[in-house]
Amino acid sequence: MKLYPLKFKPITQYRIWGGNRLNAAVVSELRIEKLGEIWSISGVDGNISQIENGELKGRNLKEIISEYKERLVGKKVWEKFGTDFPVLIKFIDAADRLSVQVHPDDRQAKELHNSFGKSEMWYIMDADSDSELIIGFKEGVGKEDYKKHLEDETLEEILNRIKVQKGDAVYIPAGRVHAIGAGVVLAEIQQTSDVTYRIYDYNRIDKNGQKRELHTDLALSAIDFEPIGEIKTNYKKVENQFSPLIESVYFETKIFSGNKEISFHNNDQMRIYICTSGSAEFISDGNSTVLNPYQSLLLPAEISNYQIRPTAEVSLLEVVIP
Repeated sequence: MKLYPLKFKPITQYRIWGGNRLNAAVVSELRIEKLGEIWSISGVDGNISQIENGELKGRNLKEIISEYKERLVGKKVWEKFGTDFPVLIKFIDAADRLSVQVHPDDRQAKELHNSFGKSEMWYIMDADSDSELIIGFKEGVGKEDYKKHLEDETLEEILNRIKVQKGDAVYIPAGRVHAIGAGVVLAEIQQTSDVTYRIYDYNRIDKNGQKRELHTDLALSAIDFEPIGEIKTNYKKVENQFSPLIESVYFETKIFSGNKEISFHNNDQMRIYICTSGSAEFISDGNSTVLNPYQSLLLPAEISNYQIRPTAEVSLLEVVIP
């Protein structure tokens, strides 16, 4: 059969810090309390995405990669990753602040967890007026400073905080300490990994009355203490065009904002589209798929020509694997 743009059933994740703003994307009569994350496209074991549209409805991502191979993900991705899907697409609603954490790089993650590392990016979809992120440490903080403040329970004094607003984008390589502050809703694009080292959790108590586990030693071995320079990504949006947003060795992301139809010729490359506001219709070979906020779509590599037709002013992210 000819492949078509694929949408997936959202995988909902309870989080102690979660809110209610992602409920609009979940087709359910029941409101999910503390819905912290929607995993929109996932190849993580135990949370494999399931197709929810068209002839392949009910099949999971792993199965169709095994069956369609490079027709789905493209020759380059198939040869490098096989049946492992290279990225994880999430939406996150932080009603409360997340723990301070860090992720291992590819080497450490492979050695200790048989996993990819976790470099990621955030695109801020919404933020309260006083919302902030924690990204790295204040200037001049080194390993010994970190260990002392951790021991003295004064870690918050050395964390680097930045204010954020809708439209901001940040790239967070593995090894960089980070946390999302309260009042932030974002789209996250990351390597396929669920390995997180929790450093500090504000002495929070979970629903079972327990403090959550910390990973102090693992985190220390993963943290990169090098100065980080500019944090927010400087980018320029061109109306009704896809403009470069963030480029890394793991994924490349562009952003589109506009209301005009655009046509593409695709060259053996899987593409992922993420809707951050508005809506758009994707048309290929007679198939029509509508993408709404908090939804993602996988455009198979074998689709050579397609159109994106905004149904109103729309904002989209496009992800490709370099």
